[in-house]
This record gives sequence, C-alpha cells and structure tokens, in this order.
Amino acid sequence: VQLQASGGGLVQAGGSLRLSCTTSGGTFSSEGVGWFRQAPGKEREFVAALRWSTGRLYFADGRFSLSRDNAKNTLYLQINNLKPEDTAVYYCAAVAAADMRYANTYHRTDTYDTWGQGTQVTVSS
Repeated sequence: VQLQASGGGLVQAGGSLRLSCTTSGGTFSSEGVGWFRQAPGKEREFVAALRWSTGRLYFADGRFSLSRDNAKNTLYLQINNLKPEDTAVYYCAAVAAADMRYANTYHRTDTYDTWGQGTQVTVSS
C-alpha cells in the first residue's frame, strides 16, 4: 500500500481546507489511517485517525473532521477555522490490521508503518 496526501495550500486564518489521503496498490479495509503534522523545528504530532473497519474516529482538536470515500480509497481531513499555528506539513499514515490496541496507540507515530509524502498547509494571519 502506498499513500498520497494532497490538498494543501495557502489559506487565510479563519478559512477551511480539505486534505485527501489516497491509497494505491491496495484498498483500505482493516487499516488504521491517521493524519499527523509537523511544523518546522517541531516534532510530528497527531491530528486525527480512523479505524477503517469500525469507523471509530479520533481527533486532537474539535476543528478537525474526517470523512471517507470507500470507492475512491480516500480519507479526507477537513480543517475548519484555520489558525497560523496550523501551518505545517500534513502527513497521512496507515497501519495494517488495526485491532483493539489501536484505541490506545492511534496517536503514536510508531504505530504506523506506511507514510505518505506530506502536503504543505500554510495559514496566513
């Protein structure tokens, strides 16, 4: 499975953005799929995640939401009320066969074994 993140860009504070994470070479079925972000000089941090088989969602902030298109093998991250501190490279990641332990590990970068290339989000004030 390979992941492709897209949809980043330059937006003004208060705006919204929808990022896409698409898989190629396979289909999402039992994976845990997460979004993370990394700002310059900072560690990569958790944003949101979905356990694909159950639809269970996890979020770091109430401004984030997730939706999916099974036919397109795509997970969307919606970010509302963007702030300058949201400026970062956003990555999607996946782990195969997410089980019940995923409920305790979804926020950890070492949970995931496949990462996309990242998409830049820049929020101007």
